[in-house]
Amino acid sequence: MSGLRIWGWVDNAGAAAQPFRGTRPLLQGIAVAWAAPLLLAGCTLGPDFQSPASQAPQNWAALQAQAAASQPVAEPLELRWWDSFHDAQLSALIEKVAQRNLDLQMASARLLQSRAIRGTVAAEQAPSVDADAGYSRARNSAQGLSDPSGNAGKKAYNLWQGDLVAGWELDLWGRVRRQVEAADASVEVAENDRRGVLLALLAETAGDYIQLRAVQHTLQVTEDNLKVARHSLKLSEDRQAEGVATRLDVAQASAQVASIEARLPSLEARRDDLINALSLLAAEPPRSLQGLLQPGGELPAPQQRFAIGVPSELAQRRPDIRQAEARLHAATASIGVAKADFYPSIRLSGSVGFQAMQLSDFGGWDSRRFAFGPQLSLPLFEGGRLKGTLQLREAQQQEAALNYRKVVLGAWHEIDDVLRLYNASHLRRDHLAEAVRQNRIALETAQRQYVEGAVDFLNVLSVQSALLASEEQWIDSSAAVSQALVGLYKALGGGWQAFDKA
Repeated sequence: MSGLRIWGWVDNAGAAAQPFRGTRPLLQGIAVAWAAPLLLAGCTLGPDFQSPASQAPQNWAALQAQAAASQPVAEPLELRWWDSFHDAQLSALIEKVAQRNLDLQMASARLLQSRAIRGTVAAEQAPSVDADAGYSRARNSAQGLSDPSGNAGKKAYNLWQGDLVAGWELDLWGRVRRQVEAADASVEVAENDRRGVLLALLAETAGDYIQLRAVQHTLQVTEDNLKVARHSLKLSEDRQAEGVATRLDVAQASAQVASIEARLPSLEARRDDLINALSLLAAEPPRSLQGLLQPGGELPAPQQRFAIGVPSELAQRRPDIRQAEARLHAATASIGVAKADFYPSIRLSGSVGFQAMQLSDFGGWDSRRFAFGPQLSLPLFEGGRLKGTLQLREAQQQEAALNYRKVVLGAWHEIDDVLRLYNASHLRRDHLAEAVRQNRIALETAQRQYVEGAVDFLNVLSVQSALLASEEQWIDSSAAVSQALVGLYKALGGGWQAFDKA
């Protein structure tokens, strides 16, 4: 940066007879260095950040029209919501994923990087102290400028030197303080990025587990229907042998058996895919969880009542809202940094050390040297760079403010959508449960009437197909209810608090 620089220095190396002559200016300089920041510490340029108003609704509007038996209530949110399914394997799997997932570990590493960057920025608030020492063998030109070694360039000489150098920038306009404030906000961005990754992992793990149990239940239902179809085939073959049924009945029964058998391979493949997906989330090799998860289990179902908190707490829970607020904070602080660049900067620096041409003289009183003084840097002409930077920071703050509003609005839409989806899925499941019950009654009736000769075999096949379809739909709808609940907890920002130890 171009500018006007003013500096000063004092050299008192020749005062051997009066050892303390020359130390008074050094002490005076140190006193000024400490006093100036105290006088000017209150001057910080740029706008101070204020958290945006949440504009939260007073209640969950979707709760007012709930008709399902299992309903959410506006009570303190269950942070370990997966435990409410009362499934020990699901809870253990979530614990494993939270401890071992590689995406989460990478997010933790990014958080450590952000904290390290914050540390380097904050270091500018403190004085810097460096020590250096060196030795050189040199010879100056006899035809050039004067030789300070006294040898007139006729012979080489040794030079031993060592110094302790200190420097400190007076943060008169709060430039460094604003940089630290922006760095703190960036750490919050990284913290909430990790929380967002963790929240997504919790929801993905629970969702995949629910799908796995649903597929396993569908497999069980398909195998049960296969047994019924084989029984019907045996019945048709017996009736054909007795001359009561025709070859058509046997062919239709055989086709039904083959059709149901054809469903099994794809369901088994889907089951294995989901187990592998859960293994990947837990940072395990393929097939490593098959022994644990391949045996079927109950499909996780919600409780009759479950707490989802109150609307006013949403902004403190959802990581994306907290992250958007932290980005806005960082953008606001960066305006102060840009404004401070318009003003002069003052840096206090000083050094004390020894220099001698003979090692035996090095460290003696006569070889001492020191220098101190302020350096003033004042921008005079920057070609519009500083103004352009300030305009950029202000535009970035405007974008961050708009992004915050968008994130908050999107969160409310997401919650409203998931609440309605949960209610609709719950009602659909209840209606399908009744359809399954009636189809089972219809199948038993059709089989009995077929044996009695009241209906043909086509009626039995039709009813059995309807039963299989309704059972599969009921399982899918039951899984959809649980997955909608998982999606609701994710939308509410619950769960990451149980593992927020980074």
